[in-house]
Amino acid sequence: MGNEVYIAGRDGIPSLIRLEAGESLRMTVIVPEGVSLEHVLEVDLDGSGASLDLAGAWRCSGTERVKLQVVVRHNAPGCSSEQLFKGVVGGSARAEFDGLVYVAPGAMKTEAHQQCHSLLVSPDAFAEARPQLEIYADDVQCSHGATTGYLNPEELFYMRSRGIPEDEARKMQVEAFLAPILNRAL
Repeated sequence: MGNEVYIAGRDGIPSLIRLEAGESLRMTVIVPEGVSLEHVLEVDLDGSGASLDLAGAWRCSGTERVKLQVVVRHNAPGCSSEQLFKGVVGGSARAEFDGLVYVAPGAMKTEAHQQCHSLLVSPDAFAEARPQLEIYADDVQCSHGATTGYLNPEELFYMRSRGIPEDEARKMQVEAFLAPILNRAL
């Protein structure tokens, strides 16, 4: 299928994608600052050897609400999926990620990895991630994980000791955090 980039608030993000035998999709979803979003994305890997490389990033600094639910179903053997989501949440914004990787009976040789990482940049910001695996086949490699944290004060101190003003150091850390996703959209 190819390489697709979707900007929330500008582009219509698909709700259901089906990949047949041998098809692959590299998809990036960006939720820019000032945009609220509630979306369910379902991807069915229906043919042997189908592959998905899915990434997303959001930046919330005010009162935005971002809720993204991603369901990836491995319905055939030999399929692979890689998911990486990152969000920066500030102000009194809320960001929620619900992810499910489903491996159907008989979908042997599945490889699926899902990660969601959030960076909180204000005390009133809220981020929650709920990655899940539901596996009904043997001989699979699957993983999931999530982190939520704050800017590293030691890194900020180091940058400030090198003459970088604190505001600039914070911006640089946020850009570096989101870079793996944003660089995909270039």
